[in-house]
Amino acid sequence: MDPLNAEDPVSIGPFRLLGRLGVGGMGRVFLARSAGGRAVAVKVVHAELAGQDEFRRRFAREVAALERVGGTGTAPVLGADTEAELPWVAVGYVPGPSLRAVVGEEYGPLPPPSVRTLAAGLARALTHIHAAGLVHRDLKPSNVLLTVDGPQIIDFGIARALDTVTDGGLTTTGAVVGSPGFMSPEQVRGDRLTPAADVFCLGSVLAYAATGRSPFGGSDSGVHATMFRIAHDEPDLTDVPPEVSGLIRACLAKDPAARPAATELVDALDVTDPWLPADVLARLGRHAARLLEAEGEAAAAAGDPTPATPLPQGREPGRPRRRRTGLVAAATALVVAAAAGLAYTFWPDLLTGRDEQKNKARDTTGPVSARPAGIVPAAFLGAWEGTLEGSAEHPRETIRLELTQGAAGTKTAVYVHVTEERLCMGRSRLVSADEDKVVLGESDVTTSVPPQRCTPAAHQTLALRSPEVLEWSSGAAKATFHKARTGSEIVPAKLLGTWKMRNAPQMYGPNADRFTDVITLTQGPVGSAVFRYDQGYPRTDEDGDLTSDTVRCSYTALLAGSGTPLVIGPHQREAGSAPDCADSIASYLSLVRYKGEDRLLLYPMTDSEPGEFFRQ
Repeated sequence: MDPLNAEDPVSIGPFRLLGRLGVGGMGRVFLARSAGGRAVAVKVVHAELAGQDEFRRRFAREVAALERVGGTGTAPVLGADTEAELPWVAVGYVPGPSLRAVVGEEYGPLPPPSVRTLAAGLARALTHIHAAGLVHRDLKPSNVLLTVDGPQIIDFGIARALDTVTDGGLTTTGAVVGSPGFMSPEQVRGDRLTPAADVFCLGSVLAYAATGRSPFGGSDSGVHATMFRIAHDEPDLTDVPPEVSGLIRACLAKDPAARPAATELVDALDVTDPWLPADVLARLGRHAARLLEAEGEAAAAAGDPTPATPLPQGREPGRPRRRRTGLVAAATALVVAAAAGLAYTFWPDLLTGRDEQKNKARDTTGPVSARPAGIVPAAFLGAWEGTLEGSAEHPRETIRLELTQGAAGTKTAVYVHVTEERLCMGRSRLVSADEDKVVLGESDVTTSVPPQRCTPAAHQTLALRSPEVLEWSSGAAKATFHKARTGSEIVPAKLLGTWKMRNAPQMYGPNADRFTDVITLTQGPVGSAVFRYDQGYPRTDEDGDLTSDTVRCSYTALLAGSGTPLVIGPHQREAGSAPDCADSIASYLSLVRYKGEDRLLLYPMTDSEPGEFFRQ
């Protein structure tokens, strides 16, 4: 990161600038901090592009589309002003090095298990991008950032706005957008692009990750020669390990119809955790620490926060914002993982998002006609909830355990485990119990959302610390649990009912009323479908223009806890939803009161800003 110069603004919208991250074809990129302390990347359009009406129109439409992109592997849009003299957009800052830097400068080619996990993470991110009606168009190693939790794709969608202008005017339909060496045959020919183009680029990125070079040659052989090979020659996969050569070759099929869809790759690929070699994890830790130090120095140099500046159109002043946890948490996680080689053993596939449900535990006790008296001390009975990742206010991974009375060998504990991508419920066998400790053994999975994505819980130990607190451990994972509510009516009464998002005309224009987001919360116990989300938005054509058709999506989610905030599992698409609709990740709900009005905040279980909903 470079320091700000005399020509740079001190702040943009609600974000205080800390330094320069770089300059690209669209504009300048700054590291900034929100009013709540969150690190963000603010991209400001070049003046010559801002003077093009066609670019502005496309830029505004692409930003609106980007705001619909959710899920893992992409940085969320946190703010934008497409009407400003120099339009800008702010996205979540990812404190990780690029794939290009890791492979090309620091470590070298990645091993096959890492490449397969990279493929699964990028494919999952592409499914979210494509579900929002976008094609990335410029997927390359420098646009893939590596973190301990997986890869992140940046700079998606905005490339389409750049497609509208070149040399101060409109492009023709044959304009070429992309990076030589990591383009698709369709891009080389100037054809219309579909999501299949991103899959081809994904194949080139994976080949680079496995070998350290593009499968069609680099810039040293000449741009035109490289583009010719992309369009007509077979890829050079000479040094690609056989474990991943089939995957890469399938993505690099010349015929778009012959390439696998991103969703197919997600379903087919297995992953590893930790997903990167120990040396790379150590480098990630050092990288995150350096970024954190640089941010701190930039903030200190900037002095006290600047006076409040007008918020961008479409945002209300004083909007509740999250605590500053993202950058610090990421740096801490990277350093811990690198130093200790930490791997959870509670669920073997934790944070991998792929392992099939397997090795279901069998109830080996058999029918018992005369069970002995229960052995669970009264102090342990009831429900307990804890946070494994994140904080109590902003959880990333939670567990709920509910213990009933029973004898050793019986399934007396019901668990609910929620990560960003799954909800797992099951029953655990009681191994032993005394006044201070309860030990749970083998488990059965009873509910998996999405289906077949959970593995049985491993052994768990509960140590009582007070009537309201116990310490939970499972292998290397540890957490503090607190007493929780039980019963058939868990949802707080103040959350029940229908809530709707308000779309500002300044952001969505005359079509604002065509974008609808409605949440309905009903009463029920943990494990029941108390959450419903109905969404509608205009369908776009191949050129990205809005059509008269409306995409309608309906989702439901299971209640996963009784605490505050209220945790719910991944959003599952309901029957009758449009094919464009994609399942979403787990989330949590908080209620705030602002200017005399209740606001329901829906946070995805990632480092992201919430959606705001108002009671109907």
